[in-house]
Amino acid sequence: MYSANPDRYNGMQYRRAGKSGLKLPALSFGLWHNFGELDPYAKSKSIVFKAFDLGITHFDLANNYGPPSGAAETNFGKILKEELGRYRDELIISTKAGWPMWPGPYGDLGSKKYLVASLDQSLKRMGLDYVDIFYHHRPDPDTPMEETMATLDLLVRQGKALYVGISSYSAEETRKAAKLLKELGTPCLIHQPKYSMLDRWVENGLLDAVEYTGMGCITFSSLAQGLLTNKYLKGIPEGSRAARPLGNGAMEAEQITPENIAKVKQLDDLAKERGQSLAQMAYAWVLKDPRITSVIVGASQPEQVEDAVGCLKHLQFTAAELQRIEDILAS
Repeated sequence: MYSANPDRYNGMQYRRAGKSGLKLPALSFGLWHNFGELDPYAKSKSIVFKAFDLGITHFDLANNYGPPSGAAETNFGKILKEELGRYRDELIISTKAGWPMWPGPYGDLGSKKYLVASLDQSLKRMGLDYVDIFYHHRPDPDTPMEETMATLDLLVRQGKALYVGISSYSAEETRKAAKLLKELGTPCLIHQPKYSMLDRWVENGLLDAVEYTGMGCITFSSLAQGLLTNKYLKGIPEGSRAARPLGNGAMEAEQITPENIAKVKQLDDLAKERGQSLAQMAYAWVLKDPRITSVIVGASQPEQVEDAVGCLKHLQFTAAELQRIEDILAS
């Protein structure tokens, strides 16, 4: 029977999510990959345990994580039932809905019909009465935002979620969503966008919108799906995301260009000078912004979680280091 590390809270930093009462670990754990039916269950469980032992209290899921869709929630629910569930009140568990989940017009996007059904299914798969955070996973161009936000408010009032958030909304959409939820009496807790040194769209207004509305911000793909590691410095290894068929989070091999690899090698040199792995520096670079509450970490081995948490030992950058990063990225 698993027994959590008694010192798990000593090495982790916890940051308040915007103007809420909730604190999240600086590093959260995402189950987007490596928790489906194709992955060894024992290894998946060992990764989750390692994350919690290191003070990671937030586990981030979505209805479509797998493969197949739903499998990550099912496996996480099994872990909870078997051993982790006795720590439920120490955990922040989040899930999302917004991408295709089942056939027909009611299994995608942002209607009340879809969101209510999806969360009910997620709770059943995980064996939970409620999730701590429920996200709308992406904007819906067809459903009025008023309906989507009213549904998030309803799910909180029904006790199926403690907090709600949004993901991948633009700055303008974020401000509107926050306004609607505030009027309903359920504040928008947090925004989850993609953000890394190689994908900086959030700097064009979204982070300002998050700060203005009082939300937290938790980022995904902050390693650019593995590109900001030493994995691809010598080509595309077998079994890597870039070697997988497109879909299910696979990385396009076209991203592994000589130009990008040259930048990554220079960034790797800087990371070594800082006494960090490239992944650690990439996480630290995102976390340097005080508007960032947490960064989602993915892993296929327990050791990768430990490496990620090591970034907390060196989060500061000198002005010269930041300028060097800008020069590398602009080259």
